[in-house]
Amino acid sequence: MFEPQDAPRVFGLAPGVDFPKELVRGLLARLEGQPAHAIGRIDLVVNTRRMQRRLRDIFDAGPPSLLPRIHLIDNLDTLGSGVDLPRPGPALRRRLELITLVSKLLDQAPELAPRASLYDLSDSLAQLIDEMQGEGVPVEAVTELDVSDQSGHWERAKQFLAIAHQYLGESVTRPDPRARQRQVAQRLIAEWEQNPPRHPVIVAGSTGSRGTSALLMEAVAKLPQGALVLPGFCFDMPQAVWTDLGEDQEKISQDHPQYRFRDLLRQLEMSRSKIEAWTDTPPPSAARNALVSLSLRPAPVTHVWLTEGPKLPDLHQATEGLTLIQAPTPRAEALAIALRLRQAVEDGKTAALITPDRMLSRQVTSALDRWNILPDDSAGLPLHLSPPGRFLRHVGDLFLRKLDSEALLTLLKHPLTHSGGDRNFHQLNTQRLELQLRRDGLPYPDAEGVLKLARKTVSRSKDPAQMDVWADWVGTHLTDCELTGDRPLEEWVALHMALADAIADGATPSQPNGLWQHHAGEEAAKVMNDLAENAPYGGEMSAADYTDLVGALLQQGEIRDRDAPHPNVMIWGTLEARVQGADLVILGGLNDSTWPEAPPPDPWLNRQMRLKAGLLLPERRIGLSAHDYQQSIAAPEVCLTRAIRSDEAETVPSRWLNRLGNLLNGLPAQGGDAAWTAMIKRGDHWLDQARALETVTRVPPAPRPSPRPPRAARPHALSVTEIKRLIRDPYAIYAKHSLKLRALNPLVQSPDAPVRGIIVHEIMERFIKSVTAEPALLTKSHLLETARTVLEAEAPWPAARVMWLTKIERIADWFIENELHRQSYSTPAAFEKAAKGSHEFPDLGFTLMGFADRIDRTEDGDILIYDYKTGTPPSVAEQKAFDKQLLLEAAMVEEGGFKEIGPAPAAHAAYIGLGSKPVERPAPLEDEPPHEVLAKLHALITSYLSDEQGFTARRMVKTTDFAGDYDQLARFGEWDATTEPTPEDLT
Repeated sequence: MFEPQDAPRVFGLAPGVDFPKELVRGLLARLEGQPAHAIGRIDLVVNTRRMQRRLRDIFDAGPPSLLPRIHLIDNLDTLGSGVDLPRPGPALRRRLELITLVSKLLDQAPELAPRASLYDLSDSLAQLIDEMQGEGVPVEAVTELDVSDQSGHWERAKQFLAIAHQYLGESVTRPDPRARQRQVAQRLIAEWEQNPPRHPVIVAGSTGSRGTSALLMEAVAKLPQGALVLPGFCFDMPQAVWTDLGEDQEKISQDHPQYRFRDLLRQLEMSRSKIEAWTDTPPPSAARNALVSLSLRPAPVTHVWLTEGPKLPDLHQATEGLTLIQAPTPRAEALAIALRLRQAVEDGKTAALITPDRMLSRQVTSALDRWNILPDDSAGLPLHLSPPGRFLRHVGDLFLRKLDSEALLTLLKHPLTHSGGDRNFHQLNTQRLELQLRRDGLPYPDAEGVLKLARKTVSRSKDPAQMDVWADWVGTHLTDCELTGDRPLEEWVALHMALADAIADGATPSQPNGLWQHHAGEEAAKVMNDLAENAPYGGEMSAADYTDLVGALLQQGEIRDRDAPHPNVMIWGTLEARVQGADLVILGGLNDSTWPEAPPPDPWLNRQMRLKAGLLLPERRIGLSAHDYQQSIAAPEVCLTRAIRSDEAETVPSRWLNRLGNLLNGLPAQGGDAAWTAMIKRGDHWLDQARALETVTRVPPAPRPSPRPPRAARPHALSVTEIKRLIRDPYAIYAKHSLKLRALNPLVQSPDAPVRGIIVHEIMERFIKSVTAEPALLTKSHLLETARTVLEAEAPWPAARVMWLTKIERIADWFIENELHRQSYSTPAAFEKAAKGSHEFPDLGFTLMGFADRIDRTEDGDILIYDYKTGTPPSVAEQKAFDKQLLLEAAMVEEGGFKEIGPAPAAHAAYIGLGSKPVERPAPLEDEPPHEVLAKLHALITSYLSDEQGFTARRMVKTTDFAGDYDQLARFGEWDATTEPTPEDLT
């Protein structure tokens, strides 16, 4: 196939050329005139499985022929004979062993690192071991480094590296995949030195960025019939640039896209002039390749822009197929990309978005959904975001923390929960339970509480017992699952899978549950079964460590079973883009730290230490990304996109985009600045399209409502506390009583002011009742004991209990002193539940109702009314105008509205403020006598029962930032307090 030669045989294909297609074309051209079976003797080594599939597709589309033997560079067992090495150990086992070793070290020396960093340290150490094995670097090369200037950090790092040394020593008999790959390559090379193969061996598509790959490529290039075919080889970079860089500069230039090829040529002792093109097919735009090549020159030689820039061919032609979209926000960028992809679909072109930014790709997918375009996303859906992945993580969280209502409903509403039984029945019960949870509140559900609430939801049902089976199932499997202490990993996995199956089966399973079904379920099952198989190597761990481990394992999985993606719209990562082509290529997310991605922090070795040890330098990744960029931008039509601002701050353009812009704008005589402006103008077209798509037709704001329902629909009964709301926000009364709407309480009950008020009322009622029965208990100690008892029973929040008890302790002395004074002239006669009163206006058909917190009676028969306030009691002026609760209760007492009390004179009424500044604030009974209060109330109710009176929204709210339950219904915000109300007659 190849003519004999002494020098290594290396070919290249320029950026922009369809590499797999031209690889096959070059093979067939060199086999012309040879027997048909000659192609079957070729060993073709490629770097990815995707490349392998693409080559098979190309051969399938051509004339009938045999196929070459296609091997993967990370699976070389089939390339030579006699390779007899043990299979590598499972990757998960290696990870669990390292976690166990690091965990033991942290237990022995907790000052080395916080326990929370266990998994990050273990993963980072595993990556270092992988790299050392792949690059053939012994542990001694690292531990014997001279780092006298970093002794403190280095001494800590060496203790972890000792784990790597121990692990590598134990892995001789069961090598890791990277170590085994290198051993296979070394054996092949040794075999070839003794018996070089006479048939063609070709390595194609690899850049040699890894030590093992470079080792194999050097050996193949020297074989009698061996050859390398390099992807994206820059034939435009002059020979001087390849040879003039010194050793120190060479180490600095690893971020250059051609660095790996320069390093390979140096190892092969070849000059750039010896590299031939694999085929004669020109790139889509040779002028653009030359422009991009010059823009990417290594930093030490960018001065050649001044001399070589004017020699560039037609810049207009070079940039004709380039569009630059500089969007103001990531959302605008995603929408502009989606519009460009949609246009490509309309034009019948193939289009691909290439980006390492997964958030951007998901935003583009979401934007395309409005036109029913589903892209073929090579990355698929992360397993931990799939239904089985989320379900398993939710179930694992049950072990970790105390169950709250939100977590309970999250699991009950999951589509896989109760999938093995009557799910319709389950959904109905879940909805019932949620409404009851919001009404009654149950911050931390337990089996008893769930059963009690469940029975309450069906109390009026014909068959209330039917709820018990379901409630028992919820209580058994979803509550009280929190586990403390360390347990063996095998036990955690068994508990997790058993509980997950029980929750997925449901209360009355009648079919296999859906947890392990379909592609996502099968992948989840593989992860969990793999974990169960290797669990003996994981040691003991806590619930937090276990849930973190499962979450990390699920996050590594991917699901690629999207239904019927569009054949012409693809989303690729940079690796997939190397072996495929499209009519339109969009390079998205061209901002620094995204493309190229910032090198991850290395907790073990700095750059200089890596250089001395022979490990990969951080900028290697940048160089690989630069090579991907150089290949992708050479496509026939390219769209470059970036967002000027992220969600937090202004972004920095990708260094490659900056270089391209600086080069073009520095060549005004050749029209470079005009070409750059034209690229931006073409991009602005798509930004304008995106803005037009999101432009909304402005509609007039909603008026300030003042509905006037018919008299029959108006409220004919209100509580004394609702009179204040009727005065301040009549619309809220209309929504609650006329429309019968009730605000739903938060699902997760928090220790807020209303809850505190209820609990404090309970404390005071119990305390005063006990003091009434036994006056000697009127002491601070008894008050605090009562408070502790009530808080323990009614407040399930430990921090809130402590805080509220502290507040009661602060006001206890003041309260006891004042209570001694109150009880010196009166005796408690009725409390909240017994102190229920009402007053009717027969002529209006209206009833006023209310509960008094506490009613005392003096020896003379006078009535004293008290109301506890945990906040600031209303002022006298507020009571006169708005907050008429005590005034109304006093009037009801004098009218005989409280049956327990009977008609009696109301001598005193006061608010007892139990806040940070305790105070007793009396009601203005002298200024507002009971008969006048009832007369004013009669006039108020008469007005609101009149057809002409509307229920105006937020009529006289106390503060502008007051948030009402029905503000959204009233569309508050489209109007404000200065807007005149608009009456609306309702029928």
